Order: sequence, then structure tokens, then C-alpha cells
Amino acid sequence: MLQGPYGSLDRDRPLIRLPFTSFAVGTVLLPLTGLIACLFISLVYHFEDSTYTHCHVSNYLPSISAAISRVPERYIWRCCVGLHSAPRYLVSVAYFSFYRGRFSKRLPELLLSGLALLCSLAENTGLLLLTYVSSTETYSVHKNGFVVFIGSSLLHMLITCRLWQVIRRHYVNPEEVTSFRWKLRLFLFNVGCCLAAAYFFRRHNKFCETGVYTLFALCEYLVVFSNMAFHMTAFWDFGSKEVIVATPPEDKRY
Repeated sequence: MLQGPYGSLDRDRPLIRLPFTSFAVGTVLLPLTGLIACLFISLVYHFEDSTYTHCHVSNYLPSISAAISRVPERYIWRCCVGLHSAPRYLVSVAYFSFYRGRFSKRLPELLLSGLALLCSLAENTGLLLLTYVSSTETYSVHKNGFVVFIGSSLLHMLITCRLWQVIRRHYVNPEEVTSFRWKLRLFLFNVGCCLAAAYFFRRHNKFCETGVYTLFALCEYLVVFSNMAFHMTAFWDFGSKEVIVATPPEDKRY
């Protein structure tokens, strides 16, 4: 029998074994702490630059684009988003696999599951695009990345709420019911914040009133925080699961 450098038991043991709850919390904490750090540094060290507006009215909070476009904020945000993006792609695929198992005999939901996967991938890609191309570098690319992120995010949340409404109807699981309720609440809150942010942004550009851009920035924060919280509901969806990295099984040779 051929002998390896280590025994079969060691070879077959998982290299990494992590509860999905810890995996989900760590994934969300990366952009959350990164954004909070960027906002703090911008307010303390770059207040005048980050709160500047084109019509020179008083503003008290930086927009997210302004908060992540300077140094060192730019590198902090890029590092946090870059590290969290790979787990986000993995979670997108995990949800698609989960939906396929639940809706194996329901074609409309299967199609929605595929669309949810595409929206989730587009959302994460849009976030990477607006992160690595700041508004002060190439504004049009940054803007398009933001549009892709917001549009795919809202569509993904809408489809997800629909799928979980069907799941709630056919499965009696307290954690899944709780997950659906929070998904619906966060989606509605996110939509409301998006509409409010659009209103204040338009009003600021049209009338240049003092403090209106601050209200836009505040609504923008709430949009991002509620988006993070929505993704955090995976804590209930995969609470009993584990993320495992292991070597593939090998055939024994004699």
C-alpha cells in the first residue's frame, strides 16, 4: 500500500470547520466596521473636504462616497469590502442550493431562485465596482456601480421575501418564520430609506438648502445598514450548518 506523508485520519480531517453563525457575523462585521471607521475618520480629520457641497451650503455629514474616497479611508474600505466579497459570493451559491432543495418541484420558485442568485452576484459585483473606483477618480464608473448595487439589491430582497413567503406557507419552523418576518421588515425599511434618500438628493440639487444633503447622507447610511442587516438574516437560515474546508477524498491504492 502506498504511504502518504501523514495518516489517513489526519488527511481526511477538515482543515477548517466554522459554525455558519460565526461565518455570517464575521462577513457582515467587515463592511460594517470598515464603514463606521471611514465615517469617523472623515468627520474627525477630513470634515471640510468630506462635507463639501457644490452649492457651498452648510452640511454636517459626509455621503458614503465622500467618506470612502480619501486616504486612509479609501484603503480601509477597500480592504474590508475585498475581504468580505468572497464569503458573500459563497453565501449566494449556498442560498441557491438551499432553494433548489426546497423548490425542486415548483418551477416558478426555481426560476425566481436563479434570478435571486444573479441579483445577489450583481449586487456584490456592483459593490466591488463602486468601492474600487471612487467618485473622485472616475465618477461615471462609480455611479454605474452604485446604480447596479442599489437596483440588484432591491430586486434581490424583493425576490427573497417572495421565496420565503412560500417557505413559510409550507414549512413550520420557528426560525424560518422569524427570518421571513425580519426580511420583510428590513426590505420595507430599505425601500423607504431609498425613496427618502432620492428625495433629499433631488431636493438638494434643485434648491441647495442648508442641511438637506445631511439628511440624504443619513438616509444613505440607513440604506446600507439595513442592507447589511438583511444579509445577516442568514444567521437564522443556516444556523445549524457549518462551513468546512477539507481535502477531497482519495481512492486507496493497493
